[in-house]
Amino acid sequence: MGISKASGGWRGDLKSGEGRMKPEHGPEVPFSLKTRFEGERGSNPEEMIGAALSGCFSMALTAALSKAGATPRSVSTTADVRLEKDGEGFTIRHIGLTTTVEADGVEDEAFQRVATETKAECPVSKALAGVEITLVARLGR
Repeated sequence: MGISKASGGWRGDLKSGEGRMKPEHGPEVPFSLKTRFEGERGSNPEEMIGAALSGCFSMALTAALSKAGATPRSVSTTADVRLEKDGEGFTIRHIGLTTTVEADGVEDEAFQRVATETKAECPVSKALAGVEITLVARLGR
């Protein structure tokens, strides 16, 4: 398998400086203290983690549903990444995934089992093993 690359950095002091995150093959994403901690509109590293988990889970769920005999038509997943104060620093302790799936050939009970197994087996979920990840999975038709 290949190696995926990304970069990030910070320029200036903490309060007035600004950072950047960049996937190798994607646009640069700027962030700052204000976008990360003070609610100013913009991105932050936690959003990037949520996007990575949402994308990975959606792709893996599509594969798992197909393997289970279903025909997935769409998978849409959001991630709520909770950054919490932890002593002098901060910690991500919880990520809430919500996914809505349109698929044929699967009943809700089997769908819930496949979605739960996928949450545990998705490569990004495994990388985030120290974080509690919860899942709300909805099956539409």
